[in-house]
Amino acid sequence: MNDNSIHLSILGMSCAGCVASVENALNKVDGVDKASVNFADHTVNVVATVSVDVLIKAVVDAGYNAAEMVSGAADQTLEKEQQDLVYYQQLIRKSLLAASIGVPLFIASLLDILPVMASTTGQVFWLVIGLITLAVMYYSGAHFYTSALKLFSNHNANMDTLIALGTSVAWLFSMLVVLLSDYFPDNAQHVYFEATAIIISLINLGSALESKARGKTSQAIKRLIGLQPKTALVIRNGKEIILPIEQVGLSETIKMHPGERIPVDGRLIDGASSVDESMLTGEPMPVKKNIGDEVTTGTINTTGSFLFVSTRIGKDTALAHIIEMVRKAQASKPAIGRLVDKVSAVFVPVVLIITVITFLLWFNIGDDITFALIASVTVLIIACPCALGLATPISIMVGVGKAAEHGVLIRNGNALQQAGKLDVIVLDKTGTITQGKPSVTNIMTLAHISDQECLSVAASIESSSEHPLAQAIVEYTKSQNLPIKPCKNFNSITGQGVKAEIDNQIVLFGNNRLMHEYSINIDELQEESALRSQEAKTPIYLAINGEAAAVITIADPIKADSAMAVKQMQKAGLKVILLTGDNKVTAQAVANSVNIIDVIAEVMPNEKAKTIEQLQINGGVVGMVGDGINDAPALAIADVGFAIETGTDVAIESADVVLMLGSLSAVVDAIYISKMTTRNIKQNLFGAFIYNTLGIPVAAGILYPLFGILLNPMIAGAAMAMSSLTVVSNANRLRHIKIGADS
Repeated sequence: MNDNSIHLSILGMSCAGCVASVENALNKVDGVDKASVNFADHTVNVVATVSVDVLIKAVVDAGYNAAEMVSGAADQTLEKEQQDLVYYQQLIRKSLLAASIGVPLFIASLLDILPVMASTTGQVFWLVIGLITLAVMYYSGAHFYTSALKLFSNHNANMDTLIALGTSVAWLFSMLVVLLSDYFPDNAQHVYFEATAIIISLINLGSALESKARGKTSQAIKRLIGLQPKTALVIRNGKEIILPIEQVGLSETIKMHPGERIPVDGRLIDGASSVDESMLTGEPMPVKKNIGDEVTTGTINTTGSFLFVSTRIGKDTALAHIIEMVRKAQASKPAIGRLVDKVSAVFVPVVLIITVITFLLWFNIGDDITFALIASVTVLIIACPCALGLATPISIMVGVGKAAEHGVLIRNGNALQQAGKLDVIVLDKTGTITQGKPSVTNIMTLAHISDQECLSVAASIESSSEHPLAQAIVEYTKSQNLPIKPCKNFNSITGQGVKAEIDNQIVLFGNNRLMHEYSINIDELQEESALRSQEAKTPIYLAINGEAAAVITIADPIKADSAMAVKQMQKAGLKVILLTGDNKVTAQAVANSVNIIDVIAEVMPNEKAKTIEQLQINGGVVGMVGDGINDAPALAIADVGFAIETGTDVAIESADVVLMLGSLSAVVDAIYISKMTTRNIKQNLFGAFIYNTLGIPVAAGILYPLFGILLNPMIAGAAMAMSSLTVVSNANRLRHIKIGADS
């Protein structure tokens, strides 16, 4: 998370053109590295080295309003909700006022009880109505007109431009009819004050309803933020003190009772318990925690009491990183979204041209200024690209949030779109298909060395390594109360093993390639090695002073749901490949246990990325699933990289998708969510494009010569508002899809 990130709440955005205007205005400011607008919740994240005041001024100059969101995540969300509520209430008031003028006028005109223009009484009446309508335009529609003027001064245009032009033209024409009625033929003496008021009312109402519906899309963020407690029970100088979470520092000792949420990230130093991590991982079963184990903010202590020391606080906690990552993903734009931005950039100018052509065409063909005016104003109103601008970001926001609820953290919109297109999925073995918690199962030593000495030497050379296999040997040796000796000249040989000096002896510990590299004869150990490999176990050779000494076998149990997850992937049409640095026999044994046909084994870490690249060259859209650290190059080059991790370390930053549950079934969930979200985006875009593609010609009067149908501007305003509401409602359907355990 960037320390230079500034969050702003934006008011006044109404379409994709607004997004482009705000981003362009901010990106032009000296000192701004990047500005990313999240249209779905009307915020912008700015990476900059300039003051907030400069950024806000740039937004205001572009025709919008902005306010900084400065507090913690929970308070920011509360602030945003309050701002949205105030904005919603303002829109409702503006809509009701405009409707209170427009609707009675509309009903009265239908009943034909309004005074005619030809009389003095009629002219005075309509002049007063015109001035009242102007007041309505000022109170209920001022934001349209000020925004349009500022955009015009910056050589830009958006939805506000269309609304401002349409209603202004209708009002000006009506006032000219009132003041200069003698100069207009009888069939042109129509006024459109009620249309102006009702259009403003409908658009404000549509924006209010859209704002209300849009608020539902951020439920996942709200739930994540709600996980962090407000206070913590801290032990200082032997005394227990309840402190606000903001005052808890690093290396504080914190006491937990059963049923309490863990306030910050930390490590157990006393006691034991089981912790419910389901809100972060989706895993319903509590996880046992003992001294030395890590606990994560927001998870629930279920049974015992314990003490832990804080290791990450504030913005550094895993939960804070997750919230920020979800927010950034919701604000990111997939390729399909960038296409919409390009379309929207030229859409408004094209609509303005169509409007002028419509007016000139009907004025010349029909010689009727009233008809020409109605058609051109209706084109302006119905063409507003609100739905088009909402189509992609609203679905991305809901899809990313839905995934987060199930422990699938999607880091960007492109990953969300690409995951559904995968046709090849490459799986690492250790920690992905297997549990990643290996243990020693067999030891075979040659005559000149005992099992105990073999283990002691092996653990001594591996004591500095972080590799899971190394840790398994060290832990097993400690459990046998065997000594771990100091080693010198330690050297890790990538993809082969390790070399060091212990008790003045040169020790090699690794795979058969390491033995061949140093010309070690391992013939006496080959039969044992082959036997254990067929059992899906990993044999590791030990050589001392140039002679083979032993083979230690380590087994890593396969995860309970790996076989089912692989079956689901294959059922979905994916080609599943096992990619590992382990020997071919062990790799094949693991593959057989989960029904994977394609196996690529004995691959060096630096060759994994090349393997992914070759699969892509062969025409595949490739996903890679690994541990997020050792497989980082392969994860980076894959079309979608899935990191299986607990979410408390580097894995959060190493892949496109982080699987908090540590299960392959989460990959299936991520792909399903991707497909559903992409389908939802396409539905939204289809609806928006069809609406504008069909709506504009109808508004322009294309059906009038054939069927006598001419769209009323008020109907156009209502349709425009409904189109946006429909897009938001369709996106919210994603919140109710059944995935994983819900299915």
